[in-house]
Amino acid sequence: QVQLVESGGGLVQAGGSLRLSCAASGRTFSTSAMGWFRQAPGKEREFVATINWSGTGTYYADSVKGRFTISRDNAKKTMYLQMSSLKPEDTAVYYCAAARFGNANVKRDEYDYWGQGTQVTVSS
Repeated sequence: QVQLVESGGGLVQAGGSLRLSCAASGRTFSTSAMGWFRQAPGKEREFVATINWSGTGTYYADSVKGRFTISRDNAKKTMYLQMSSLKPEDTAVYYCAAARFGNANVKRDEYDYWGQGTQVTVSS
């Protein structure tokens, strides 16, 4: 069993930065790929970024590539999402998730555990 708690969301102006954190409990964090997803009002939850179990492999959605950076600290059982050059279209609830396998994965169905989400609002 893995429990995930996101933090770091908030209100920021366009062009600004935020860093999200995802704190995990449970024994499997260091062997699980992790991911960030987001859901805007009236839209489906979409993939943002993923990182493999060791932190050596990452993959990003085209919409955030070059602006967001995913990372993890297995000793602290924490994953991060550094978001820069934020745009109003980045406004959403951001969720962290733990996958059942160690390879980075973009498919929502491959993730077994989800956090409660943290709101990110980018004003224009």
